[in-house]
Amino acid sequence: MKKVTAFDVPSALLIEDIAAQLTQSPGFKQPAFIEFVKSGAHRERAPSRADWYSIRMASVLYRVYKDGPLGTESLRTYYGGRKNRGVRPHKFTKASGKVIRLCLQTLEKEGFIKKAKKGREVTGKGQALLTKTANDLYPNIENRVKQMVENRKARHVERLNRERETKAAGAMTKRPEDDRKKDGKKSDRPKKEGKE
Repeated sequence: MKKVTAFDVPSALLIEDIAAQLTQSPGFKQPAFIEFVKSGAHRERAPSRADWYSIRMASVLYRVYKDGPLGTESLRTYYGGRKNRGVRPHKFTKASGKVIRLCLQTLEKEGFIKKAKKGREVTGKGQALLTKTANDLYPNIENRVKQMVENRKARHVERLNRERETKAAGAMTKRPEDDRKKDGKKSDRPKKEGKE
C-alpha cells in the first residue's frame, strides 16, 4: 500500500476533516468574540460560515506543517487580501493578527505545534494528525471531490437565485417620481425666472 502524506490529498478536504477533529477535541474552545469579528481589515463582512474559526485553525496547522517555522506576521500576510478603498486603488492589507495568534496559541496548548527559534513548527503529534487524516481520506477521495464540486455548484446557484430575487424585489418597489413620469405630469418644482 502506498504511504500517504498530507500532500497526497486535496488541502481543502484535509483542512475540513482536521477542523472537524479539532472541534471535537476537549481543549478546543471558540472565543466569544469570534461570531462578531471579521477575518481581516480587507474583508467587508464577517465570515458567513459558523465554523470558520475551526477551519482557520486547521488551515494554520496545515500551513505551519507545509512551510516550516512560521510566525504570526507571515501568516497574516498569507491570509491577507485586497482592500477595497472606494475610488482609490485597491491595496493589500494583512489579515487579523488576533485570530491567528489565538489559533497558534490553542494549537500549541494542544501539542500540535511548538515554538522554534523563529516562529512555530509542527510537532510529531501534529504531523501524526495530518498523516492519519490524509490516510483516512485517501481511499474515498474521488467521491469526496465530486461531492465537494456539487456542493460548491449548489451554493453558487443558491447565491445567484438570491441575487435575482433581490433585484426583482427592488424593481417591484416604486418610487413616487416614477408615477409622475408615467402620467405625463410635469414636476412640482417652481419654474425659474429667465432674463427679460
